[in-house]
Amino acid sequence: MSHATVGAPGTPRRYLHSLWLLSSRDLRVRYSTSFLGYLWSVLDPLVMSLIYWFVFTQVFNRGGRIGEEPYIVFLIVALLPWVWFNTAVSDFTRAFRKDSRLVRSTAIPRSIWVNRVVLTKGMEFLFSIPVLAIFVLFNADKVTITWSLLWFPVGMLLQTVLLVGLGLLIAPLCVLYADLERTTALILRALFYASPVIYSVSDLPAPFDAIGAFNPLAGIFTLYRVGFFPDQWETAPVLISVAVSALILLLGIWTFRSLERPVLKEL
Repeated sequence: MSHATVGAPGTPRRYLHSLWLLSSRDLRVRYSTSFLGYLWSVLDPLVMSLIYWFVFTQVFNRGGRIGEEPYIVFLIVALLPWVWFNTAVSDFTRAFRKDSRLVRSTAIPRSIWVNRVVLTKGMEFLFSIPVLAIFVLFNADKVTITWSLLWFPVGMLLQTVLLVGLGLLIAPLCVLYADLERTTALILRALFYASPVIYSVSDLPAPFDAIGAFNPLAGIFTLYRVGFFPDQWETAPVLISVAVSALILLLGIWTFRSLERPVLKEL
């Protein structure tokens, strides 16, 4: 997001510089206050992945009907971006109130308080990718890495577009309607199971497979997975994700511009 996008003064270069300073500060604060620091970016998804792997492969027998083998790789390649999505959306609900004094008093475009969340959580996602690499190496004889892995950064770009749009939509609404913070938390819990993290869209029976394809995360997770599991490619969910993400971005920009002044008064 540039200054021109939200109609704010200044140059894109200054905006990006300020965005980087805020995001890097968030990361320093997060890691400097803990003994393990950066390792938490690896340990959190690692432990979470092992728990889900144990539940869905050792406790419950999938019978090969859900996902692909090795299931731990199939799971983690979508679980990591889900953590990025979940933590970012959760932080959107507090993006303005958390730093309300700075939001009111600085000349920085207010969209930066949304985009810093996207960037910070996106960097934490990048920090966690070694977890995926470790499991891929341990299962090198079962994983087929193809040129389709180039879709992985495309998935990151599309997820960034989706998150920026959601942030511009959710952040101002949560200032004006406080109950939306708890509502968003409930929606995220349900959305985890409604999104193809522990399964793929093709695993869903009709008509839920067609309905699930309209979840923008379905196409995004497809882009992440196809480099390791070529059979996971489905064109329809990817195209739908592009369209829905672009629509949410436009809706977010319009909502943000419409509510910016009421939000400043409320803060």
